[in-house]
Amino acid sequence: MPVVNRIAAFAPEMKEWRQHLHTIPELGVECHKTAAFVAERLREFGVDELHEGLATTGMVAIINGQGDGPTIGLRADMDALPILEATGVEYASTHEGKMHACGHDGHTTMLLGAAKYLAETRNFAGRVALIFQPAEETGGGAEVMVQEGMMERFDIKEVYALHNLPNLEQGSFSTTPGPIMASVDTFHIHIQGKGGHGAMPHETRDPVMAACGMAQAIQTIVSRNHMATQDLVVSVTQIHTGSADNVIPDTAYLNGTVRTFEKDVKAMVKRRMGEVVAGQAASYGVEATLTYDEGFPATINDDAKTEFAADIARDVAGDAHVIADQTREMGAEDFSYMLEKRPGSYLFLGQGASAGLHHPEYNFNDDIAPVGASFFARIVEQAQPLGGK
Repeated sequence: MPVVNRIAAFAPEMKEWRQHLHTIPELGVECHKTAAFVAERLREFGVDELHEGLATTGMVAIINGQGDGPTIGLRADMDALPILEATGVEYASTHEGKMHACGHDGHTTMLLGAAKYLAETRNFAGRVALIFQPAEETGGGAEVMVQEGMMERFDIKEVYALHNLPNLEQGSFSTTPGPIMASVDTFHIHIQGKGGHGAMPHETRDPVMAACGMAQAIQTIVSRNHMATQDLVVSVTQIHTGSADNVIPDTAYLNGTVRTFEKDVKAMVKRRMGEVVAGQAASYGVEATLTYDEGFPATINDDAKTEFAADIARDVAGDAHVIADQTREMGAEDFSYMLEKRPGSYLFLGQGASAGLHHPEYNFNDDIAPVGASFFARIVEQAQPLGGK
């Protein structure tokens, strides 16, 4: 079964929605214009219920099927990134310094397309809960919605999401059972030394050398403290210190990210980083404070739901265009909070040759929106068929 004919018929309308959303990118939970546009469309479609204000600007729309049955959740993220757009398209961002550089405008459009189709046809039992989420990039909007009791409030039994993927064949799908994306933690190290003249280092306690020592020593956590067969990334991404060539500064700051899939590996990294920072501080005669912030958990697909989702993807795209055992990735995704509460699956949808995600020249491929909308629609119809399975 290829793209649903009815969805293909309003593909031009979906393109208009997406390109409008592209002009009004918003950050974090402050997706007010985006949410207003989505809510207006949903009311036009005739959804049965519209619950707004979740995680500030998030919403859940309910469409009732025909007859009793469970509630299935479909999620799209709505927020953008603090990037200055460089696409040159006529519908480029009108909010300077903000840009849909990850395709959330396309994700929102795909779920709107599915919403329009499902509200018209209602060829399923039970209900579908359409989840429009802010703050995926920063702020963990999914966590907030879950903490607000979304799953219980709407009695959601399973949940699915799609994310576009540049340079994966256009219209193809990719997923895997079990872990698909890593957890993400952030560390901050503040070093307090004693500054002085650059020509008289013996009178100082140099935080620059301490920062360099810590950055190098932290890398031994990966190379010497964990099993090589377990995925782990520890990256120092920022070092800030100093202001002049002849001045040894008082302070230095390091920052970075930790990515893994296993909770015991995360605990080991947190413990060893504390030991490394304390030991390096003592060896250089400085004081250092480590702040370790645990972020999104690993995104872990349910085995059975992922097998089912892959079958739906095959119905839409064909067997040759579905990868059901992709290599797991070290990126992170806050849909993980929803998968911790309910079984479900996260899939990638190929958008063809493209600039990468989070790049100022990235632009969502409108041709794949009907494919994603068809996948969402078929998930509902096949998971909750009329007359039962």
